[in-house]
Amino acid sequence: MIRYDQFTLDNGLQVFVHEDFATPMAAVNILYNVGSRDEDESKTGFAHLFEHLMFGGSKNIPNYDIPVQRVGGENNAFTSPDITNYYITLPANNIETAFWLESDRMMSLSFDPEVLEVQRKVVIEEFKQRYLNQPYGDLWLKLRPLAYTQHPYRWATIGKEISHIEQATMDDVQEFFYKFYRPNNAVMVVAGAVHTDDIKKLAQKWFGNIPAGKAYHRALPPEPRQLQARILETSAAVPLDSLVKVFHMPGRYDMGYYAADLLSDILGRGKSSRLYQRLLKDLPIFNSISASVTASLDPGLLLIKGNLNPGVKLEDADSAVDEILAELVAEAANEQEITKVKNQTEATLAFSEVELLNRAMNLAFAANAGNVDWANDDAALIRQLTAEDMHQAAQTVLRAENASTLYYRSEG
Repeated sequence: MIRYDQFTLDNGLQVFVHEDFATPMAAVNILYNVGSRDEDESKTGFAHLFEHLMFGGSKNIPNYDIPVQRVGGENNAFTSPDITNYYITLPANNIETAFWLESDRMMSLSFDPEVLEVQRKVVIEEFKQRYLNQPYGDLWLKLRPLAYTQHPYRWATIGKEISHIEQATMDDVQEFFYKFYRPNNAVMVVAGAVHTDDIKKLAQKWFGNIPAGKAYHRALPPEPRQLQARILETSAAVPLDSLVKVFHMPGRYDMGYYAADLLSDILGRGKSSRLYQRLLKDLPIFNSISASVTASLDPGLLLIKGNLNPGVKLEDADSAVDEILAELVAEAANEQEITKVKNQTEATLAFSEVELLNRAMNLAFAANAGNVDWANDDAALIRQLTAEDMHQAAQTVLRAENASTLYYRSEG
């Protein structure tokens, strides 16, 4: 149970405080309600670009990292299709440094043309190194538009193409900032050796005068139910042929999410999973194979990915995977399998909450999604799942016409 207090400033900034005096540290997490799904299709990659720009200096702080390091802290950020998240961990007695830093860049990000050019080059180089010049790096660039036809999940967080970042203007950057990086479009969580009353004073002092922006009402096109299987073939200079299959499934906080999530564990979590036992241990079809979920806020994907052993045909490997999926659709998983993956997932949840920063993030994720109490519901939802719930998930998610399959052939 992650306990918290909460309050909201007049400008709309939601603040949650998790007191924990078992540690001398504190974590400050600021989540902005903007991800790649919120971008214009002709200007993609902006949410990720802003993750970089926010470290490029603000009106009163030319270098963000140096003040953090001087007070013994660490900081970082990440972007997803749903959110952009910034965090600092530091000794709790230096907490005000985090408020000063985060409020200054929320109030007055540096719109220095040189900063834009530097970060533009960094992002373009990242696009090239991680997505274009790395084995299998372009997998999601090909897979997303195969699986999604309407929803903006059809492009990756890095963007659809490099040209969108190359052509970004300062006007584009300022428009994006004032639309999304406003206090009423953010959630702040402060966790650690702090008192709620002190955090209220600091929040008002440092964030209270930042003006609210126009309310952002998300209206994204829903992805239609997939009624026909899709397949795409590609090739590159990669070590091994790779098979990737994705299936549409419920979003992170939707009914049915955990049934599908645990289904992926039965299929491909660890060496006792069905795919590993049958297609890697018993039959030498795959060199590696796993299953996972994207855990996105809007309906996401259950992913099966495996690299084939040399000499195995992709078509044969695909058929072998389909056979195992069909078994789960035809007959419910047994209680032993279900108990195993439930225990694994609960253990992962419990272990994750040992870390102060993870607790702060979990509160921020749930609050941004619509209900902060969802951060404490996961274990109960997992325990309540039945074999019938899992079977229904298999019949809904793993239907053949719901699959998008990528054959990634090696040119080597």
